[in-house]
Amino acid sequence: MEARRDAAAVATSAETVERLVENLARVVHAPADTLRLMVLALVAEGHVIVEDFPGVGKTMLAKSLARSLDLDFSRIQFTPDLLPSDVTGVNVFNQRTNEFEFRPGPVFANVLLVDEINRASPKTQAALLEAMQESQVTIDGESYPLERPFMVIATQNPIEYEGTYPLPEAQLDRFLLRVSFGYPSRSDEWEVLSRRMERREDEIELTPVVDGQTLLALQAAIEDVHVSDAVGSYIVDLVTATRTSTSTTVGASPRGSLAVLKVARCKAALAGRDFVTPDDVKAVAVPALAHRLMLKPELWVQQLAAEDIVRELLETVPTPSAEAAAPTPE
Repeated sequence: MEARRDAAAVATSAETVERLVENLARVVHAPADTLRLMVLALVAEGHVIVEDFPGVGKTMLAKSLARSLDLDFSRIQFTPDLLPSDVTGVNVFNQRTNEFEFRPGPVFANVLLVDEINRASPKTQAALLEAMQESQVTIDGESYPLERPFMVIATQNPIEYEGTYPLPEAQLDRFLLRVSFGYPSRSDEWEVLSRRMERREDEIELTPVVDGQTLLALQAAIEDVHVSDAVGSYIVDLVTATRTSTSTTVGASPRGSLAVLKVARCKAALAGRDFVTPDDVKAVAVPALAHRLMLKPELWVQQLAAEDIVRELLETVPTPSAEAAAPTPE
């Protein structure tokens, strides 16, 4: 009976994820896999950094995901003069009560869009670290918990470096996934133009398809997805290979292993399965691991990216059999 309940919960999870993906596709002309990764990160209780060229829809993607959820949404435009208190909030003296009272910043939302995260100073960027890792904010020695679910979606432009502050590796590691989708194809771009002419206005109204309680239940259902010892060992071997690779100076940490595990479980649920296969791991390895690697300097001359290194490792690390992934009958 318990197994049937778990299977039913996973099937419901797949339906919910597909509704969210379909809602996003109404607005954002990005590959379906990219849209699914955004939703999977949400279900896995992780944060996403969207890195792509200007004007391809990074901000629209983040806003559309937030509008698809019946949750609180905040947006912060990161600029060089932004202060940490502009993100987290500040204590203000109340003359009526002769006491300081806390005024929450925009980080106190369920979905937080941080636009152009690399334009603010490192001090302001660091104001997000505690919120992203511990789901709380500490001001003047007092901690304030953030309401679940909580997700940070950050955007940045990979080709513009003047007046920017690249994120340190420790902060990049806090993001569950890094995604990009590039320029649309000729047919997709024409569809963007034709849809704009049809609706006769820029904005597209989205109706929320998931509320907070449904999302929390969805996140809980993912914990019922089985991961066999063989698949778990495969994740560990893959992440270990990033540390021993001759192409990297620093590989992925155990946080990277956890990221692959969490998103692979969500990927399995999306496929209607209650167990993870090696193919689920391979499908999420690049967005979950590439941004955590530091490559050797000479690889920049060869125009090799971290994504290329992860793909090479996926070809060389031994893959367990499909039979080893399935749960053993009790």
